[in-house]
Amino acid sequence: MSTPLPDIKSSITTATRLRALGFCGADDSVHPHLLVMMAHAYPVVEFGILFRPDKAGMPRYASDTWVEQLANVVRTYNTQIADTAKGNRIKLAAHLCGSRVNEVLNGQSDFVQQLQSWGFQRVQINATAVNGVETSRLTESILLVATVMKEFPQLEFIVQKNEETRPLWQGLIAAGLPPNVSMLVDESKGTGVLNSSAWPPPPELYDIGYAGGIGPPNIRQVLQDVAEAGQGREIWVDMESSLRSITDGNDVFNLNKCYKVIAVACEEGLMKHPNYLLSE
Repeated sequence: MSTPLPDIKSSITTATRLRALGFCGADDSVHPHLLVMMAHAYPVVEFGILFRPDKAGMPRYASDTWVEQLANVVRTYNTQIADTAKGNRIKLAAHLCGSRVNEVLNGQSDFVQQLQSWGFQRVQINATAVNGVETSRLTESILLVATVMKEFPQLEFIVQKNEETRPLWQGLIAAGLPPNVSMLVDESKGTGVLNSSAWPPPPELYDIGYAGGIGPPNIRQVLQDVAEAGQGREIWVDMESSLRSITDGNDVFNLNKCYKVIAVACEEGLMKHPNYLLSE
């Protein structure tokens, strides 16, 4: 008889729902098949792929060949398994950095079209200097970015929301926020520093996610805090730096660390283990 998973009483009593558990930075160090296997078992999981051409193939930044392989596997899964079984499609988010953000800021949408054809459902715009983006003209880019967003109504666009990106997100709101836009609260600007103040509640106008210094060591407290902050809305959390490990001298994406986060989210009642992992 298999050993049952621990029955830990959740400390989360809010009606806040976790729409995605984001694991960002999957790269060539992990086989795409493993990502699909984990996402199949836990449909709330969303894998984020970083796109920055000048770093493609380096740790955290997948090579073009790897992305194509992932896209082919996900496409097969979504058409042969998810659609036929009326199940959940694999969640993929493209996190744009560097020149890929500059393209969107200039109103160019060719790569966004490519992302949609690859099966990505969400596109995150990391318009910060630390991500290699020219940020001096964010205000002038507002209407161009909005045009790209409106061109792809089936995609959800995520704007990284912090003080540095204020001209962009505040300008989009003032101009009339497209309905397919949400925002990621991350004052660390993608550097993996934990938020030092209280997590903000979602505004009425758009949905939000939370990032910055989140990972296996603190995920339980973070989930409890953002569940309370969410006030019954759908929210998501995203993490990157905390999922890395040095193995045989290489910087790799660690699925064991991803699972530790999943296990806590299940214990807290925000997602569930598949039935075949549970014993009577």
